[in-house]
Amino acid sequence: MAHARGCGCALHRRRRVFGGLAGAAALGTPLGALAQDGVRSEVGKTSGFTKLVSAEQVEQAATEQYGQMKRQAAAKNALAPDNHPQVIRLRAIANRIIPFTNPWNPRAAQWRWEVNLIGSKDLNAFCMPGGKIAYYFGILQRLQLSDDEVAMIMGHEVAHALREHARERMGKTAATRVGAGLLSSLLGLGNLGDAALNIGGQLLTLKFSRQDESEADLVGLDLAARAGYDPRAGISLWQKMLKASEGAPPEFMSTHPAGPTRIKDIEGTLPKVMPLYTAAGKPGQRFGPPAVSASS
Repeated sequence: MAHARGCGCALHRRRRVFGGLAGAAALGTPLGALAQDGVRSEVGKTSGFTKLVSAEQVEQAATEQYGQMKRQAAAKNALAPDNHPQVIRLRAIANRIIPFTNPWNPRAAQWRWEVNLIGSKDLNAFCMPGGKIAYYFGILQRLQLSDDEVAMIMGHEVAHALREHARERMGKTAATRVGAGLLSSLLGLGNLGDAALNIGGQLLTLKFSRQDESEADLVGLDLAARAGYDPRAGISLWQKMLKASEGAPPEFMSTHPAGPTRIKDIEGTLPKVMPLYTAAGKPGQRFGPPAVSASS
């Protein structure tokens, strides 16, 4: 395939990202220094509880559950095909965000990323460990999300996976279940491993703490801004979420900080991420939300 100079395709974008890293190494610039801008200074180390459960174990459980979810959706004619306009849209946005994930978690380079769309009216989206992303059609259609708003959600959900929040929650719960026998279990990894495996069966319904959600907001804004999506869309996104939650709060908001607090926090983070957005290459193609049907 022939590509023009300055092409913005995923292949050349990745080459520019990795080329920049290699150039920095050749110049003697520590790789960590490249990531010190943005929100890096505000995000702490990964929780020690993640050490109680192996990353491979969590990612394998996520792969199995994600596959089961896709099979169940396909059986109900609710798994959107690869050529669906919104699937193309979601994957295009993901392809811009994924190259910026490695500094947050080196394992991301080996993840087999997937992005799928589920035919449900629910307002929900998630990214399971190992880069397994899913959006529900309802969140795209009912909120009429712009590409920037979609990227804010995607960055947030990807951040949960990169920061290994599910693994941390599994480690905490496993440690609690083991209780007084924790030391002996750690030495033999018997009961602890069993408990972790049981928790792994609940990854699709796992709830994160508000601290996890706030951290995912920070990292998600950083990722989306580097990918060329306007982080100010985080404000309009949560305004839409607040309006949608006038009845029962949508699943996506169930454990999140209150909307006004969320918007205030995003506004406070904008000075750190707007320079990233300003310097970033912008998407060469823009997409629109799905049409609103009469029954929506």
